[in-house]
Amino acid sequence: MKKLFSLSLACAGILAFSQQVSFKTIFTDKISIRALEIYDGKVWYSGTESKFGFVDLKNPDHQKQVKLYDEKLQFRTLAQDQNNFYTINIESPARFFKIDKKNLTSQVVFTDMTKTAFYDAFHFVNDHLAYAFSDSDGEYRKLRLTVYNNNQWSFLKNDVQLKEGEAAFAASNTNIASTKNYVWIATGGKASRIIRLTRKNDQFEIFNTPVIQGESSQGIYSIDFYDDQFGIAAGGDYTKQEANINNIATTYDGGKTWKIQASGQNAGYTTCVKIKPGSKGKEIIAIGDQHISYSSDFGKTWKKISDEKGFFVGKWVNKNSLVLAGKDRIAVIEIKL
Repeated sequence: MKKLFSLSLACAGILAFSQQVSFKTIFTDKISIRALEIYDGKVWYSGTESKFGFVDLKNPDHQKQVKLYDEKLQFRTLAQDQNNFYTINIESPARFFKIDKKNLTSQVVFTDMTKTAFYDAFHFVNDHLAYAFSDSDGEYRKLRLTVYNNNQWSFLKNDVQLKEGEAAFAASNTNIASTKNYVWIATGGKASRIIRLTRKNDQFEIFNTPVIQGESSQGIYSIDFYDDQFGIAAGGDYTKQEANINNIATTYDGGKTWKIQASGQNAGYTTCVKIKPGSKGKEIIAIGDQHISYSSDFGKTWKKISDEKGFFVGKWVNKNSLVLAGKDRIAVIEIKL
């Protein structure tokens, strides 16, 4: 959906975790970043003005940036398989770029010429299978998925019908998630639902959610799943950053039913949620334009651990640290609890 410095050792506004949280910036540039990947000890990013590159997590002075296209394209997706990175520009025509991990050379491997193409997320299930999710065309409202399957790119035929005004948010490349048996897609806008694909038989199911919805700026912005059963969805309303009613929900049955958590008791609008590796879903980080928050009880309660602003996306590097990115910078936050 279209609407949407120097080294610092501690961030302002850290609350109860002040003795256990540290924060440092490792990269600055005039760029907006909404998609990250971790590979070979480096954080890789794609962003505005056709920019793509990496920063070494151990030695931030070791970094490189390239431009994937002469025009100033805007990238909000990034995905990877064993040998390559992939990203898609959000404007039509939507070009699918493949970037070689060894030499960073790139090529366009697929193009969506649809005038309404606007890709919100790109996700690899494994090295041979990936899905890219675009807003549908306004007239027919069919689910629009591009699938990469064994080196072949195609539009995935399906009968899923979206509601009027139902789309998605290209906020952090995290409204697609997968496990061994399922792929989930989160929508937002005038309707905010979960679309689940069963990988065994390629059958789609659609489940309603109680997350705030009804306006183009409302709905689920990010999802994450620990296993086939437990998952979390978060979002809100980007026009009302502090609004925190019905913006976080969890499921214990693979997305069929959702329960609102911490309504009125969280830090507000959230663009990215990530379950901590090894926590079995118990520990979760939430990132929004105005906050970084943490839950240690499966998303039931939240504590704001930073007032740092301007971050949109994050990924766990290990059980104690995350890399964050957003407006003009990439940073690492260490959390020791």
